[in-house]
Amino acid sequence: MNDDAFVIDVAGVNKSFNGKRVVRDLDMQVRRGEIYGFLGPNGSGKTTSIRMLCGLLTPDSGRGTCLGYDIIRETAEIKRRVGYMTQRFSLYEDLSIQENLDFMARMYGMPNRRQVVTDALQRLGLTDRRRQLAGTLSGGWKQRMALAACMLHAPQLLLLDEPTAGVDPKARRDFWSEIYTLAATGISVLVSTHYMDEAERCHRLAYIADGRLLARGTPQQVLEAAGLTTWSVEGEGLQQLAAQLRDLPGVEQVVPFGATLHVSGTDAALLAQSIAPYQASADYRWSAARPGLEDVFIQLMEHAQDNGA
Repeated sequence: MNDDAFVIDVAGVNKSFNGKRVVRDLDMQVRRGEIYGFLGPNGSGKTTSIRMLCGLLTPDSGRGTCLGYDIIRETAEIKRRVGYMTQRFSLYEDLSIQENLDFMARMYGMPNRRQVVTDALQRLGLTDRRRQLAGTLSGGWKQRMALAACMLHAPQLLLLDEPTAGVDPKARRDFWSEIYTLAATGISVLVSTHYMDEAERCHRLAYIADGRLLARGTPQQVLEAAGLTTWSVEGEGLQQLAAQLRDLPGVEQVVPFGATLHVSGTDAALLAQSIAPYQASADYRWSAARPGLEDVFIQLMEHAQDNGA
C-alpha cells in the first residue's frame, strides 16, 4: 500500500441480522495518519460497521479494503494488522496489568515477548502499576491498559469503539493526547464517540443513523453542509418559551444548553420571522449563535427518525 492510499476504502457495504438491516450502503474512506470520528445514536450501526472493517463480521454485500486487504476474502490478514478496542473492558480482571499484556502477546505469537510488554508498559505510563490487578483499576487506567494491549502488535490502524465511555474528563484528555501522538507516527484511527468535544478533535467525521451515513467531512464541512441558523436565548421561564417555540414555522429544534436555549432552523428568514415577537419581549435576551456539532447531530437524528417513521 502506498503512502497516499486509503487505509479504509469501502463502498456499498450492507449487513442484516434476523431480517433487520443494520448497515445500509456504507461508503467510507480513511487516510493514513488520520483520526476519523464515527458518530451516531445507540443502535445506529457503528459497532457492526467497525466489526466488518476489522474482519470480525462478513458483509452481506458491498466491497472494500482495510489496509489494502479485502474485507471479505482476507480477514485473517486484516486481524493481524488492526488494533481493536471494544466498548467494554474485555481483559482479565484477576490478572495484573503485566500478566494481561503478556497473555495478549502470547496470543499474537510475538517474538521477544517480554521486551514488547516492557515497552508497552513504559509507553503508556503503566510501569509503576504493572503488578496491580486489572479488576482494581479505575476506568481511566483500564482504558489505558486496553490501549496498550491493542497496540502490542504494532498495528497500522486502530479501531476504537467508544473507548472513553465512563471515564473522567482528565482520563479522556490524556487518552486523546495519546491518540494524537499515535496519529503523528502515521497510525490511522477510527474512533466512535458520543462526546461532541471529542468529535471536534477529529480530522474528519462521519455521522450514521439507522444504518445510513448521513454526513461526513471535516467538522467545519459538516457544520456548513447542515445549513443551520441558530439563536441563543436566555431569561426566565425558558421551559414555557420552549414549548411555545417548538411548533412555529421555521423552528426545527429547541434545545436547552445550560441556562440558555438554542433555537435552530435551516430557513433563516422563516426562523427570524417566527421568533421576532419573542425577541421584542423584555423578558428574554436573544443573540445569534454559531451552530455546534451537537446542534447538527440533533437535527440529523431527528430527520432520520422522521424518515424512518
